[in-house]
Amino acid sequence: MNQREIELSGHIIDSLTLPRALDIIMDLGGDFKITEFDVGKKKSDISNAKITVMADSDKVLDLILDELSEIGASISEIKEANLLESPKDKVVPPNFYSTTNHTTHILYNGNWTLVENIEMDCMVVVEKEEDKVRAYCKPLGQIEKGDLIVVGRDGIKVTPPQRPRGKKGVFEFMNSDVSSEKPLNSIIENIASEIKEIKGNGGKIAIVGGPAIVHTGSADLLAKLIKEGYIDYIFAGNALATHDIENALYGTSLGVCIKTGEVVNRGHRHHIRAINEINKSGSIKEAVEDGTLKKGIMYECIKNEVPYVLAGSIRDDGPLPDVITDVIEAQELMRQYSQDVDMVIMIATMLHSIATGNIISSKVKSICVDINPATVTKLADRGSAQVVSVVTDIGTFLPLLYQKLH
Repeated sequence: MNQREIELSGHIIDSLTLPRALDIIMDLGGDFKITEFDVGKKKSDISNAKITVMADSDKVLDLILDELSEIGASISEIKEANLLESPKDKVVPPNFYSTTNHTTHILYNGNWTLVENIEMDCMVVVEKEEDKVRAYCKPLGQIEKGDLIVVGRDGIKVTPPQRPRGKKGVFEFMNSDVSSEKPLNSIIENIASEIKEIKGNGGKIAIVGGPAIVHTGSADLLAKLIKEGYIDYIFAGNALATHDIENALYGTSLGVCIKTGEVVNRGHRHHIRAINEINKSGSIKEAVEDGTLKKGIMYECIKNEVPYVLAGSIRDDGPLPDVITDVIEAQELMRQYSQDVDMVIMIATMLHSIATGNIISSKVKSICVDINPATVTKLADRGSAQVVSVVTDIGTFLPLLYQKLH
């Protein structure tokens, strides 16, 4: 049989990495033999395992090794990473390595080099300047002819987040199972504690928000969080900004009075009127400066110099002049802001949450809040396994979070 030896290291028992690895081998038609197994006895100790992976063909073995590499397995027989040039713009060699969102190193010129700006589904590009080697992620659409692309699986080390032993690890207050039957009060209390710790250490937090924040009457609370310095970036679409401005100008969201819940006469025009008023001023910032816009989420973003990305879509009304209608341009700006984010809170927006999950590292603490469990499930299915799920109504979550923070 064809065989290769792999190594697993870390909290491989608590994180279920070892059983997952064995399941992958068996499910894909291979076999295994554990040749070494050193179990950490103390909570701070790590465990190590060496496993010989066997398969009937090179093709099956390659498939197994690909899957194992994504959960942090490394091949014992260490070889340097292979590089091939891109033949043309936006084209890579057939055997390109596709990244995960986990911390990744490549072995090149005898040294393990950290891959910068890691995110899933990208290429690893290597630049050589004299004795220095730099490796970084690059999306397919940005590949240029002549870029040195990492191919194959040799010389690549992936390190997924570990679940520490004990109760003091990241987000140990709950597991990643999607369920509405969880102790909401204690979950939000722990999220508030994490937020305080991050901000106390000078970290940054991004909110990915949908219009339900405004529809449920929670816009004022998010505006306060921005004003009080808890939020450093906002990622959203045209709808959140439009209905926030509608609420600020007319007290409605989609024509429904926020205070009474009653439909306002001809209120269906209000979001278009809101866009029209911003167009008169020229932009959201100019509307704040000329006194048209005096409160709300977008107002506080301008007043507190909190950067925002409003990514457009084909269904947008207007859109507002600040909306970036080129989605690749919007994606790149989100990617730029995401590099120094320590936590992302995704609230009631499936598409923007998935987009954000695609461009952040698995080291970023991520929370997805949605009344629809399918939203969180989609995030996990697409590789954002680090996301903590909170299945609840936004009108419940934000008031409780604000209360716990104070």
